Amino acid sequence: MFDTLQDRLSKAFRTLRGKGRLSDADIEATLGEIRVALLEADVNLEVVRAFIAKVREQAAELELSKAINPAQQIVKIVHEQLVEILGGHTRTIQFAKTPPTVIMLAGLQGSGKTTLAGKLARWLREKGNAPLLVAADLQRPNAVTQLQVVGRQAKVAVYAPQPGNGVGDPVEVARLSLDIAKRHLHDVVIIDTAGRLGVDEEMLAQAADIREAVNPDETLFVVDAMIGQDAVTTAKSFAEKVGFDGVVLTKLDGDARGGAALSVATVTGAPIMFASTGEKLADFEVFHPDRMAGRILDMGDVLTLIEQAERHFDQKQAAEAAGKLLGGGNGFTLQDFLTQMQAVKKMGPIGKLMGMLPGAGAMADQLSAIDDKQISRIEAIIYSMTPAERADVSILNGTRRARIAKGAGVQVSDVNGLVNRFVEARKMMQQLGTGMMGGLPGGMPGAGGMGGFPSMRRPKQTPKKKKSGSGVSGNPAKRAGITAEAPKAESPGAAFGVQPTAEELEQAMKDFQIPPDIARALNSQGGPR
Repeated sequence: MFDTLQDRLSKAFRTLRGKGRLSDADIEATLGEIRVALLEADVNLEVVRAFIAKVREQAAELELSKAINPAQQIVKIVHEQLVEILGGHTRTIQFAKTPPTVIMLAGLQGSGKTTLAGKLARWLREKGNAPLLVAADLQRPNAVTQLQVVGRQAKVAVYAPQPGNGVGDPVEVARLSLDIAKRHLHDVVIIDTAGRLGVDEEMLAQAADIREAVNPDETLFVVDAMIGQDAVTTAKSFAEKVGFDGVVLTKLDGDARGGAALSVATVTGAPIMFASTGEKLADFEVFHPDRMAGRILDMGDVLTLIEQAERHFDQKQAAEAAGKLLGGGNGFTLQDFLTQMQAVKKMGPIGKLMGMLPGAGAMADQLSAIDDKQISRIEAIIYSMTPAERADVSILNGTRRARIAKGAGVQVSDVNGLVNRFVEARKMMQQLGTGMMGGLPGGMPGAGGMGGFPSMRRPKQTPKKKKSGSGVSGNPAKRAGITAEAPKAESPGAAFGVQPTAEELEQAMKDFQIPPDIARALNSQGGPR
């Protein structure tokens, strides 16, 4: 959603790089570009004016730091102000002292309110709560049925005593739901109310009546981030007539300009509490203003990436896989790789995950071209292997590879490519693990390398002088073979050869279809520290 804004801001800061000092003209030119970038992103005009004024004020009082250059200081100021207009701090649900906690959802029709109710219920269930969904939207056709379907998918109870489609009293349904929740020990009640195509008196009156009847602990206004300033206007009208405690942004994964997200908190005075980032029930997250500001400024959002990894990865399996991979043996198999790859797949599209890494904005075209179907092809190839073949790729002769290719519906060259990249990447990671262990103070018992223990290092050998031409074949092919087989000089901390460079490791991991930063994040779940 913020790709265009990200690009424009990056260009604005690029002109400041390399300057030892910033003149007033430099600052004003940069502020002008930032102003245009925000307006093009459909940010509210008053919000833009206030934002630029605060940045200008802080830039004028800027005390040059020796630690960072002036351009980085300007970026820091912009980041702080972005965090401020996005709400300033993270705010989640405040639970009632005496259950049940009542959460009322309101919003326009088509904003994704009913689906959001299911996402919120699922999120609460995973946190250990026992939520109850209440079908109080009795106006929209099939709204009750939709909530029941969403409730089954989220594995939470749904209270729907009325059929809807214009039949039933939503205020009475909301009132009765509190008794049902107490009777069945539900500690959270989520009330899905009716929306309209626009803010009208009927909608506001019904919302006010439900709020008066149940006295909710949290009233959340659901805003479609795709409709820009109309969303902000709607939220402002509802805040003035009924009031709400927080905002939930839906469809944040869309391709709109994102002005609503940057305006609604400042205009309404209510914080953004949650964000819906996709169509699946799992595509739901707490809104962190500082992390969103980091994404906008292309600083990445590694914390969210780590949290997603923690949710989808089995720590015991990850630790075992990391131990096999970095332990210097061949214990890491294709089955282990398949398990870890499927865990990555559950986290979401690879391009989306990579977009959370710092500097991803510069690779926007490459990230959009990532084809997640490649993972499915790799899965098909591995599933076409027998358990013995997955455990030991060295037994894969030509006949076996032909059978695997046929079973997976791919070419033999695809099978060869996967096996070759797997072996090379495993070798690289084993060498990296050896170097990591050797770099620890004093080394580790039984670990290769012993780089931190000088007395354990192999003494330097004085090279013997050879006579000219001695031991070298005159056959070019044979001479090339001898050269290829010659062992490389060992370096301290690398018991299995020369320590691979960062570029070699990165290339090997790219060939292996795993983004390097994701692989390192995965290994950090259980590997050596």
